[in-house]
Amino acid sequence: MIEQFFRPDSIEQALELKSHYKEQAVWFAGGSKLNAMPGRTDKRIAISLEDLSLDWADWDNGCLRIGLMSRLQTLRELNFIPDALYDALGFIDSRHLRNQSTLGGEIAACQEESVLIPVLLALDALLVFANGDTLPLEAWLASRDDQLLTEIVIHDPFRACATRRISRSHAGLSVVTAAVAVTNKGETRIAIDGVADIPVRLRDVEAQQLEGEALEHAVREAVFPRADIRGSADYKRYIAGVAVADLFADCQQMGEELA
Repeated sequence: MIEQFFRPDSIEQALELKSHYKEQAVWFAGGSKLNAMPGRTDKRIAISLEDLSLDWADWDNGCLRIGLMSRLQTLRELNFIPDALYDALGFIDSRHLRNQSTLGGEIAACQEESVLIPVLLALDALLVFANGDTLPLEAWLASRDDQLLTEIVIHDPFRACATRRISRSHAGLSVVTAAVAVTNKGETRIAIDGVADIPVRLRDVEAQQLEGEALEHAVREAVFPRADIRGSADYKRYIAGVAVADLFADCQQMGEELA
């Protein structure tokens, strides 16, 4: 339960506070995850990032750079974000929630029903931290350290990329969220949430360069979801395979349209 709330006006102050309070403190972005189940925090100290000038998005030598505190609704209203990211932002139905939530907060929370992380994985998103370190999103998901994230960089934002969220009803729990991308070199990226504890890249499947039923089968064999209220393990495997094969076909069509 949060007992103290600090609002530093510089990254240096924020880092000093975290260094002082260590594990008792939590970074506070939009608050949509820390204030609600299942992500409600048990930390005593909140360090707000509101005044750190991290709410921005821009281009830099062909790269898309997005500040940690960019609100999801603000991002969705930009006319230069990738279509797949626009679609993923729309998977969050509540405009009120999109106005509160931040991109960095969504990444840091990494909740089981993440709808944004798969498309960021498919786009090879790179995370930049306050100390200047950089780390691919996929590598950060494996470590989940507590560094202060300041921005997200996408070096090839307009590669062919498609994403889909599968649920039993429009407002129901997400069964699977998947994203597929194809780079300019013809390399495939496949990312799925809902088949493991965290969103994952299916690198072994990517390397096989499959399509159609062969791709669908390979995905089913590569994932090991748990049965829960959203469906059985077999059902999730089946849905994951179908979703990825369909998304790959969408990417192929995008490539033909761009050719």
